[in-house]
Amino acid sequence: MKKLQYNSPVILSFFFLSLLSLLLGHLTSEWTTTQLFSVYRSSLANPFTYVRFFGHVLGHADFSHFLGNMLLLLVVGPPMEEKYGSRLLLLGILFTALVSGILHFVLFPHTALLGASGIVFMLIMLASLSGMKDGKIPLTLLLAGALYLGQEIYSMLFIRDNVANLMHIVGGVCGTGFGFLLGKRRAA
Repeated sequence: MKKLQYNSPVILSFFFLSLLSLLLGHLTSEWTTTQLFSVYRSSLANPFTYVRFFGHVLGHADFSHFLGNMLLLLVVGPPMEEKYGSRLLLLGILFTALVSGILHFVLFPHTALLGASGIVFMLIMLASLSGMKDGKIPLTLLLAGALYLGQEIYSMLFIRDNVANLMHIVGGVCGTGFGFLLGKRRAA
């Protein structure tokens, strides 16, 4: 009988922590979702504010929101973790969470942000750079970037929903920057 392999520790742990966050939110009538897994303007004296700068990427509004993010995370994440290593991928996730958390805190004082979309878009842009060789810009990056950026800008201008399109773009920019940084590091 074959054994299961925890083949992508960062991505799988992110998945299970997000699932736990969703279940805790349900069990606590969304108290944990609001207090730990959403970022919004609050007092800098509140220690939960700093937890939320990172924890918001684990929170999801409902099961549909969770599935939408986790399906992409589980498809795109493991190859990136294999290529770049668990430690570097974890640093990329934490950096993206912090940047999007702080930007949302500063720019959108009257709304809350939660969900892994920024992380997913960071991974998508990182994946589009994975074929970079000799400092040449991959066509996949340009196509993914154009389509992704175009979709987010269109959504920001013409679709009124509760989607934080700017934070998706922030995730994509973090992934692109992270990819170029890692590409230069590998080339050196």
